[in-house]
Amino acid sequence: MKQKVGISAITAYVPSYRVGLEDWCNWTDNSWDKISSIIGSGFRMLGPDESIYTMAANAVLDLIIENKIEPSQIGFLALGTESSTDNSAGTIIIKGMVNDELKNRGLSPISNQCEVPEFKQACLSGIYALKNAVRYVNSDAPEKKAIVVCSDIALYQIGSSGEPTQGAGAVATLIESNPKIAEVNTAFSGSSSEYRQIDFRKPIQYRAENLNGHSASDLDLPVFNGKYSASCYIDGTISALSNMSLNRGQSLSKLLNEAAAVFMHRPFHKMPMNAFSISYLYALANGDEDDHQEFYDLLAQANIQPEEIKKELKERPDLVTFLQTDINKELFPKTNKALKSLNRIKPFKDKVLSKIKLGNELTKEMGNIYSGSIFAWLAAGIEDSMKNGKDLNGKDGLLIGYGSGDAAEVIPISFTQDCCDKESNIKYSSAFSEPVNLNHKQYIKLRTNKILEGVESIKSKGFVVSKVGKEESTDFQDAGIEYYEYLN
Repeated sequence: MKQKVGISAITAYVPSYRVGLEDWCNWTDNSWDKISSIIGSGFRMLGPDESIYTMAANAVLDLIIENKIEPSQIGFLALGTESSTDNSAGTIIIKGMVNDELKNRGLSPISNQCEVPEFKQACLSGIYALKNAVRYVNSDAPEKKAIVVCSDIALYQIGSSGEPTQGAGAVATLIESNPKIAEVNTAFSGSSSEYRQIDFRKPIQYRAENLNGHSASDLDLPVFNGKYSASCYIDGTISALSNMSLNRGQSLSKLLNEAAAVFMHRPFHKMPMNAFSISYLYALANGDEDDHQEFYDLLAQANIQPEEIKKELKERPDLVTFLQTDINKELFPKTNKALKSLNRIKPFKDKVLSKIKLGNELTKEMGNIYSGSIFAWLAAGIEDSMKNGKDLNGKDGLLIGYGSGDAAEVIPISFTQDCCDKESNIKYSSAFSEPVNLNHKQYIKLRTNKILEGVESIKSKGFVVSKVGKEESTDFQDAGIEYYEYLN
């Protein structure tokens, strides 16, 4: 019998420094009702002595310690990120930090034979790392363990539409044979990739040449087109789902109905809700007679005329044409408008929205952590299920990852019969405890200049950047290299 490979534990790490979005609304004269329903409730800011590498090391160390993992058994440690600050090294930096602290604690280190790749494709990098970790255990080393850690910071210009969707955090996931939480079925996944040109990019050289007195943190600011990006997200999701349906030889509606829970890339609260709802309607509009009947019944109960919606969903436009016509067009404008009514009726809530409800409230504090968003939502959903009826035990689910640019992946997962029985396997909510709430002045100073004012006595947790090298002579060079220490 073929071995099962999948997820056995997940650990999250977020910085202490919090921006409450209700406070942010008061600072910026935005509507709290609107922001709370569309975006969430808060996000975290990276401390001056933190980096994506320290966040990742904190998450990995916690994963190893909390789950009593024998470090010598880890054969694959992968980093997924779109916030790299070193174009040479990445994962090995994390391994080095973790090994130093493991040895300080009298424990054995991760082996020198451990593979240490880094993956990049916007917010999809973590899912690509996951697929490769599963393949590694499945084909190369069934007796070994793999860890995927996603670490990112999401920064947007102050005053832009993206500002309330910022965030920082890391999520580490343990992959092994005979998983404790869920089997990851990569063989039945669906993929999609298509170059979208100006969807969402990070042109570092351009930013470096045009800082004009701004802080170095602005190097990470994206160039993006919000409405076009939302259309690309929906289009990529539908393409990957359709590919999964083709690969499995089953209708898309059947596969979506069989999934008890769906976890997606989550840049902010509302986006995955819209994308999954539209994908479900797309599956019905392009399905068989039974699907069409369900489509008509749902729209009738929401008092919506179905034919125009069905026509729109069957005539999916090519997004490349938007670049020549109107980049701010919606992909499915009539369908999107219909969701306002559909979201209020019980059949749609029961059939569609119920699949994306687990962990919803827990993730409103997360902000956008790019590659780690989907894994954090999965952890929140499992934790939610643990505390509220163990709905996931023995059920099937879907992971739907997306990376601007645009690429998408859908991976079926099968939760174990006792996936919700051991709370120590998931560490999500506890990562958000004891926040340091920033006032407006502190937020601006930290966001623009990486300077923390008024809360100097609050130390970052675990691994920190102790100093940054400055030497660049002929005899010795360490300019820009981070040095690390672990704060007990």
